[in-house]
Amino acid sequence: MHQKKSEIQIGKESTGISSDFNPKLYNSIHHKHHHISSPIHHHHKIHNKIKPSKSLFFFNFPQLYSLSLAGLRRLRHRLRFVLLLSFPFFYFLLSRPTHSFFFNFLSAFAFSAALFFVLSLKFKSSQSLPIVLTVKRWNRWRHWRLWRRRWRWRDKKEERNKLTSTLVVFEVRVYSNGDVYEGEMKGGKCSGSGVYYYSMSGRYEGDWVDGKYDGFGVETWSKGSRYKGQYRDGFRHGFGVYRFYTGDVYAGEWLNGHSHGSGVHTCDDGSRFVGQFKWGVKHGLGHYHFRNGDTYAGEYFADKMHGFGVYCFANGHRYEGTWHEGKRHGLGMYTFRNGETQSGHWQNGVLDIPSTQNATYPVSPVGVNHSRVLNMVQEARRAVEKAYDVAKVDERVNRAVSAANRAANAARVAAIKAEKNEMHHINNESISIPIL
Repeated sequence: MHQKKSEIQIGKESTGISSDFNPKLYNSIHHKHHHISSPIHHHHKIHNKIKPSKSLFFFNFPQLYSLSLAGLRRLRHRLRFVLLLSFPFFYFLLSRPTHSFFFNFLSAFAFSAALFFVLSLKFKSSQSLPIVLTVKRWNRWRHWRLWRRRWRWRDKKEERNKLTSTLVVFEVRVYSNGDVYEGEMKGGKCSGSGVYYYSMSGRYEGDWVDGKYDGFGVETWSKGSRYKGQYRDGFRHGFGVYRFYTGDVYAGEWLNGHSHGSGVHTCDDGSRFVGQFKWGVKHGLGHYHFRNGDTYAGEYFADKMHGFGVYCFANGHRYEGTWHEGKRHGLGMYTFRNGETQSGHWQNGVLDIPSTQNATYPVSPVGVNHSRVLNMVQEARRAVEKAYDVAKVDERVNRAVSAANRAANAARVAAIKAEKNEMHHINNESISIPIL
């Protein structure tokens, strides 16, 4: 049997609509109850008319009760405030009977007024303090949100830059000076394998890092010179072979674009130097084979024979001793092929002071002890031994050349991929090659 509910009860139970709610079914049931005429139905109608007034009384009573409690609290605070102000007033009136009543009254009134003023200021400041704290807290929260949003944007930008910097693409770049690059790129820079064509001078095929030669590669110039070997930061660095267009060849160590360290320099005329280099010139220990058959082994300084060394002529003559800027200078001994010798002090390639034990020349008043000359000869021979013991770099150079050839082949493959990719963009999307 269906029992009709009051309006208040329906409002409480139907605050949320369920999934099986059917408005047609509810309207039909409600419509049927209006057509039923019975005493029970009439009794329910009367009960519904009386019940809202009763519920209204019970719902308004807590509000009135809360209002009365608030008024009592305010009255209690006011009474405490009045009593607090009255204490100093009565104190001044009762503690000084010697003074006149009017004077005591004025003193008490002035003190009470000052106390009231101070308390009112403190009360106002205490009332405004929560507002100030709320504003400060709001500003701090707003600044924190802005700071966090800014840092999030910065982190996203850094992640985007990292992603683009690590992404490898094959591109063709044409520069304003006429140079062209074809190969791999990372972050807008030549990085990986690629070929760089110079407009007037030549090309480079090999490894790249951050827009610079780095790794192994092959560099060719328009006149015919070619280098195969290692690079670092855009310079020839490590081991490699440089073939000059004149026919000279240097194979050995490099440092910042210069021959530096141990190496072999072979000239087009057949002469050959094996030894140490410094910033592109012969410097240190080494031995030189001249095209006419002469040989020198010993010390070098600034691309010249300097120090201790032995020079052997093709006709069999030999000089052992000290050198200065490519000439016999100092103590030394010259030995002819027939066994005769000249020893003493040499000046600019000429013997000026012979040794005392030499029978060929008369004894000079400023003589040179022959034992000192022999000591210099021994030092020169030791320098020759060291010169022939210079570290050999042939194996390292050969390995570097092989690696450079492989890097050049990889660069050519990358260039072909870049050209195909660029042609695909031009044909399908009509994108022109960027000119930088």
